[in-house]
Amino acid sequence: MLNYHRVTEEEMHIISNWKYPGEYAIYNNIPYSEQVREHRGFANPDNHHFSFYDDEVLVGYINLREKDKEIFIGVGVNPELCNRGYGQVIVKMACEIVRDFYPDKTPCMEVRTWNTRAIRCYEKAGFHIAGEAETKTTPIGEGKFYKMLL
Repeated sequence: MLNYHRVTEEEMHIISNWKYPGEYAIYNNIPYSEQVREHRGFANPDNHHFSFYDDEVLVGYINLREKDKEIFIGVGVNPELCNRGYGQVIVKMACEIVRDFYPDKTPCMEVRTWNTRAIRCYEKAGFHIAGEAETKTTPIGEGKFYKMLL
């Protein structure tokens, strides 16, 4: 079982410096100082972030964003610890947090269609793809995404 708490200012800096390799570099954050200037990412007041630890090791974080009938869950795993099962545990714990804070809302996730590693992780945590892929415009450009529901 992992421990979690609301993300701290120090953790926001640490996580913002994580660098993912290869095609996963698309998930690299912009520097925290830019997030603050632009009121996005960790500095977006609409987002609620929690960090997750395995003993003293920061293994990942989540972002919760409230929508009309759903709570969007965004997940990030320390790039040095990917493919070790942390993502699945974090997603399951995120769903528990959603149930505690937003009992009347449905957890949902969005995932790029090419990211089979994340899709498998989310499916193992109980999510399923809902509907067809949609093209969305993000701060880094267009992408095709699946919506996943619990």
